Amino acid sequence: MAALTGKVAIVTGASRGIGRAIALELAREGARVAVNYARSAELAEAVAQEIGGLAVRADMADAGEIEALFDTVERTLGGVDLLVNNAGIAIFGPVAEMTEAQFDSTFAINARGTFLCCREAARRMRAGGRIVSISTGATVGGTAGGAAYCGSKAAVEQFTRALARELGGRGITVNTVSPGFTETDMLAQFPHLVAAGPGMSALGRLGQPEDVAKVVAWLCTEDAGWMTGQNLQAGGGASMV
Repeated sequence: MAALTGKVAIVTGASRGIGRAIALELAREGARVAVNYARSAELAEAVAQEIGGLAVRADMADAGEIEALFDTVERTLGGVDLLVNNAGIAIFGPVAEMTEAQFDSTFAINARGTFLCCREAARRMRAGGRIVSISTGATVGGTAGGAAYCGSKAAVEQFTRALARELGGRGITVNTVSPGFTETDMLAQFPHLVAAGPGMSALGRLGQPEDVAKVVAWLCTEDAGWMTGQNLQAGGGASMV
């Protein structure tokens, strides 16, 4: 029997990249997966069709839509056991040039959206569940131009630490996975990082979405039940300092 048979999962931002790979991996391990998206309906429907899951639209900046996402999943697939907070945006630029709109957009999706999903999970998730949030290895050393992005992801890491203690009594574990340079559409926006990434990894290559997905899937299994409140650096040994 696959490790996640009978489990119901929500993966946010799952129409492409790391989110898509996570949805596929959880389904491969037996979970019934809700594929969340905000704009890429066609891509999300394709993922859902491939895994026999459910595509559900919800804007991560909207509390009402997040609540409706959980309602739909509970009504269609059953009570939620697994939540993977993957949805995110990356806006880089010097602090002196960052607009308030860019800052607000970054925190609305990356931090507020993750918080609101965690809040719904804290209210509804079945005992023994798993929450995994995606951060970034860049919060370790910081990077010029990354104040808003890294700041929003650092908030996610703090949500993990607090929530792990709040939900431990119900057997729910809460962890963060921090990818390094991973070959996605998001990374492709920054050609200098694509070029530099392999040299910063101990394994000499860019990560693939599947590399990260396997780490996330393991955290969702019973074997990882003693792992909570942690931030796993899934970057191929990349030095981010």
